[in-house]
Amino acid sequence: QVQLVESGGGSVQAGGSLRLTCAASGDINHISSMAWFRQVPGKEREGVGTIDTHNDTFYGNSVAGRFTISKDNAKDTLYLYLQMNSLKIEDTAMYYCAADEVAGYLGPHEYAHWGQGTQVTVSS
Repeated sequence: QVQLVESGGGSVQAGGSLRLTCAASGDINHISSMAWFRQVPGKEREGVGTIDTHNDTFYGNSVAGRFTISKDNAKDTLYLYLQMNSLKIEDTAMYYCAADEVAGYLGPHEYAHWGQGTQVTVSS
């Protein structure tokens, strides 16, 4: 089993930056892809970006050029980061970390493991 815990959310003014962190623990040795998603109440979950075992990244159109995904390994924990720059009001959402043992892109159905989410609020 894989456990994912997000942190780093908060409130920021438009144009500002935030860095989200996802700590993955448990059976992490077989993880192939990790991703960030976001969701606004009443809307579908939207793919923000993904990263694979080769550190190749892929971003959604709405965040490309502003957001950067990276990851790092500690002893028993895999860390996934989302650096968010030039934040816009429309970036306000709950942000979720996801992982899977099979390579995936930006479809929520491609990921078996999910965190509880961290709220990001961007104000004018």
